[in-house]
Amino acid sequence: MPKERPLWRGPAFRLCLLSAALFLCLQLGMRRSWCPEEKPRAPAAVAAGRAPPPARGTEQQPGAAVAGRRRVTYVRSGRRGSAAPGCCPLQPPAGRRRKTLRWHIELQPWASPTPSLNYEALRFLKYISTSQISCEHMNLNSLRGYSETAKKPWSICLDERFSLIHRIRSKQCRLYSLGLGNDDNQFEISMANSGCEVHRFDPSIKSAHLQEGRHLWYHRLSIDWRDPNPAIAAHKLHSNTKKLGTILNEFGHQKIDVLKADVESAEWKILENLILEDVVEQIGQLVFEVHIHWPGFEVSGNDSTVVRYWYSLLRELELKDFRLFHTYKDLSKPQMFLKKEAFNASSCYTLSWVNTRWK
Repeated sequence: MPKERPLWRGPAFRLCLLSAALFLCLQLGMRRSWCPEEKPRAPAAVAAGRAPPPARGTEQQPGAAVAGRRRVTYVRSGRRGSAAPGCCPLQPPAGRRRKTLRWHIELQPWASPTPSLNYEALRFLKYISTSQISCEHMNLNSLRGYSETAKKPWSICLDERFSLIHRIRSKQCRLYSLGLGNDDNQFEISMANSGCEVHRFDPSIKSAHLQEGRHLWYHRLSIDWRDPNPAIAAHKLHSNTKKLGTILNEFGHQKIDVLKADVESAEWKILENLILEDVVEQIGQLVFEVHIHWPGFEVSGNDSTVVRYWYSLLRELELKDFRLFHTYKDLSKPQMFLKKEAFNASSCYTLSWVNTRWK
C-alpha cells in the first residue's frame, strides 16, 4: 500500500499558502498608501537657532526669539557711528483667528425727539466733563525722571487696584504714543525713565526707526483708520501708514498698557477703527486729546449728526468697560465748538480712560 503524503506537501495546501501571502501583501500595500508615515520635521528651524513658538497667552518682548509670528528686533545699526536701530521682521505672522469686523458703530438715539445741535452739544459736553470712576493717584511725580516741563497734563491712573502701577514697578509696562510733529514728549521720556517700553509713532521724523536711551523708540509711521467696509474702495496707503492692529502684530506686541494720542483731529476716526477692529480690548488706558472746533478728518454730516457720532463713539468705549476718570479742558486754546463760540466749550480737551477689565 503506497505511503500517504503529508497534508502540508499537497498542492492544495501550497495554493492556499500562496494565496494567503498574496492577500497579506496586498493589505500591507493598501495600508501604506492610506496612512503614509509621518515625515520627521525638518531640522532647519533648529539649525537656524529658532525657538519653538510660545504657549498661547505669553507675551513677546522686543528682542525675544519667537517663531511663528512676525516680530521686530530693536538693534543698533551695523554702521559705525550710527545709533539708529533697525526693525527686522523675521517671518510672517502666524494665522490668527480673525474676528468678524464691524463696518460701523451703533449710533445712540438722538438726545431729543427732534435732532437739535443744542441738545446734542449739551449731552456730549456733560458726558466728557463727568468722571465715571474716581482715581486718587494721577501725579507722575512718583515716576523716576519726571519733569514739570510738560506743556499739558497727560493723566494716567496709578491706583493700586489697576495694573499699570504694578507693571511700571516690575518694568513690564508698554506705552504707545501717536503724534504729528509735536515736540512735547516729556511724558514719553518720563515713562521711559521709569522703565516702561515706549514707542512713539510720528511720520515727521527723519529716520525710519530711532532709539533714544534704553527704553524709548521713535518710528516714522502714521496710524491709518480706513473703513473696513469692503464695499468702499480701498485707499492707496503710503508705506509708512499702517493700522495700529497691524503694527501690534508686526512688532509682536499683544498688549499696550497706555495709548496716548495727540493727532490733531484724526483721533475720532482712529478711535473708531480701534473699536471696530477690537484693538481697543488690548489697551489698558487711553489718553486722547480730542478736538471739537470742527468735525475732524473724514467725519461728515451736519453739526447735530457730527456731535451724535462723537457721543456714540464714547459710549462704545463704555460698552468695552472703559471708564472716564479725568478731563482736562484746555483754556489756552480758542473757545470754539464746531466753529461757533457757544456752550462755554474749549476747542480742545484731554480725556483719560481706564479699562476696568485690564489685567
